[in-house]
Order: sequence, then structure tokens, then C-alpha cells
Amino acid sequence: MNSPSSTASRVSRPELIALIAALMALNALAIDVMLPALPKMGEALKVAHVNDNQLVLTTYLIGFGVAQLFFGPISDRFGRRRPLIVGIVIYIAAAALAAVAPTFESLLVLRFIQGLGAAATRVIAQSAVRDRFEGRGMAEVMSLVFMVFMVIPIIAPSIGQLLLFSGHWQMIFLFMAGLALIIGLWAWFRLDESLAVADRRALRIGTIAEGFWMVLSNRSAFFYGLSGMFVMGGLMGFINTSPQIYLNIYGLGSWFPLAFAFVAATMSLSSFLNSRIVRAIGMRRVAHSALVAFILLSGLFLVLALNGALPFWLFMAVFTTIMFTFGHLGSNSQALSMEPLGAVAGTASSVFGFLQTVGGAAIGATIGYIYDGTLVPVAAGFFALSLIGLACMLIAERGKLFGVSSQYR
Repeated sequence: MNSPSSTASRVSRPELIALIAALMALNALAIDVMLPALPKMGEALKVAHVNDNQLVLTTYLIGFGVAQLFFGPISDRFGRRRPLIVGIVIYIAAAALAAVAPTFESLLVLRFIQGLGAAATRVIAQSAVRDRFEGRGMAEVMSLVFMVFMVIPIIAPSIGQLLLFSGHWQMIFLFMAGLALIIGLWAWFRLDESLAVADRRALRIGTIAEGFWMVLSNRSAFFYGLSGMFVMGGLMGFINTSPQIYLNIYGLGSWFPLAFAFVAATMSLSSFLNSRIVRAIGMRRVAHSALVAFILLSGLFLVLALNGALPFWLFMAVFTTIMFTFGHLGSNSQALSMEPLGAVAGTASSVFGFLQTVGGAAIGATIGYIYDGTLVPVAAGFFALSLIGLACMLIAERGKLFGVSSQYR
């Protein structure tokens, strides 16, 4: 599966960051570009309950999460490139077929399959970074990747809104398929193999089980991954309900994508700043401080929500500040969960991806289904889940926060 020219030399660091971010962005695109179209899809496909529209997101995320458990061991056995290309082909085919889905049920099946293909992009992208970097260097690169990656949530809802002006929500799926084709070709010609043949693991039941056990039995790595799952669940709860919040509570109409983009831009800025400070302070201290700030701000958000509807300016001020802290939390927590597991990077990425995607999707779907027309479910979810995330971090660090590990900085 190697291209004739790309394996001879390693891609430059800036291009690697851009390419890894683009691969990960295919997943964000499959979620965020759909948001403005959910009501029209529901109407066109005769969905009975408005909250059922969220299943377009949830089924995709379930497929995305489950398939990571397979792509991890496969990429540890066959390398990073070939499983990546297979996943992108699946993603393209499912997105193209979804454009002609005759029923809501068939659309959900195709979204599940699209998620299966997208799983390769997440596993291989994170594994490729771990193959090349470690420690604070990995956290810095992941921050820069996340900064570029966040361009998609900034522009995707606006793209979705523009495509809807054509009158056909199916154009969104064709756009996804086309962009995935372009990024797939970029990866085919420019992303060299990062896993040496000598470091590949056999694809046998015993070897796979050993790899999963190495991940699950590492207290620090596992509980950092679990912490990320709970915080991600709160974020997914907001994403699921964001059309209803922005359109129904605040009546933004076609201005909804701009509000969504502003929040995403804040997260991107936060990730850029994180890449500058993590080498000096350390990813542990930054991640712990960010989570504590996330909890305090979420508590304030909940108190305000319980006292009635927030003016739009106040909601945006509080919410964007919360998301700013997430920009410091996400990439560092991911780096901390991956750091001790370089020997099984693909398997580790798949396990943590499964936890954060399927677990986060299930939690987010629960928040979405109890949405009651107010901000309380989202605010309560942020606060409660971030507290659970803190408990997981405390277990990972044996009850001591803000320290610097001599082994895994």
C-alpha cells in the first residue's frame, strides 16, 4: 500500500501537524457540519420526535467508538498507513450513499458505517504522533494539532448552513465524501509509515489480549482516559442540544453557525496558548489546573441556569470561558493517557478512543434526551461530569495533583 515516493522521506513537522489535524477533522466535520441540517433532515425523513434527530450524531459516534477497538490492534500489526486508507475509503462510501438514503433508518445505518471508517483516522492520527514524540513534546504537538483541528468546528456549521441554501441537505454528505477524498489522497502521497516492522505486534488473540491488558492495567493511563470520557460526555451533551439551545432558546436562526464558530475559535486559541506553556509548566500541572477551573466555571454556569434563562451575552461569556479551559484540558489529558504506552500506541489509542467516544456519546445522548428547553441539563452535566473526571485524575495520581512526574512529564 506504500506510495511510490512518500515513504522515502519523512514529512516536515508543520505539514505533519496539518495532515494529522486534517485526518482528525474528518470526524469533527461528520458531526458539526450536520448540526444546522438536523431539523430539515427530520422533516424530510418524517422523524416523529424532534429529539430523535440527535440519533444522526449518536449512531455515527457509536460506530466511530466501537471500530477503534479493532483499528488499534490492526494498526499495531500492519502499520499506520494501510488501515488508515481502508478507513477513509469506508468513510467516503458511506457518506456518498447517505446522500441517497430513502429512510431515516437507512440513514442511521450509513452513519454508523461512516463512523466505522472514521475510527481509523482517530486511531492512526494519535498513534502516528505517539510514534514520533513523547512527553511534553507530544503534548505540544497535540496542542498544535488540536488548534488546527478546531478550524473545522469553527467553519463546519457555516458550511452546513451554506449547503442548505441549495435546498438539499444531501449536499452535506457529498461535501463530506469529497473532502475525505482530498485528505485521503494527501495522506496516501505524503504520510510515511511511522511504525517500524521490528516494532509491530502479532495479530493473535493472546498478543491482542496482552496489549489490551497493558492499557487497562496501567492505573495512570487508564484513569486519565476515563477522566477524558466524562468531560467529553458533557461536551457531547452540549453539541447534541446546541441547535435547540441556539435556535429555540436564543432564536439565532441562520446566525447559529457564527455563535458555534466563536466558541470553537476560543478553544483553538486556548490550544495554541497551551502549546506555548506546556513545555515550561508541564502537562500535568496544566491539565489539573484546567480541570479545577472547568469545575468552578461549570458550577457558576449551573447556579445561573437554575435561576432562570441567561441573557445571550452572559451565556456566551460563561460558556466560552468554560470551553477555553477545555482547550488546555483535552490535549494534555490525551497525552498523559498515551505517554506510558508507546509500545502499544495503536491499541492504547483505540481503547481510549472507544471510552471517550462511546462513553461520551452515551452520556451526551442522555443529556440530550433529558433536555427540557432550558440550560439546566447541560450545565448540570458539565458540573457533575467534571467532578467525576477530577475523581478519576485523583486516582491516576494517587491523590496528589499539580505534581511533575520524573518519568512522564
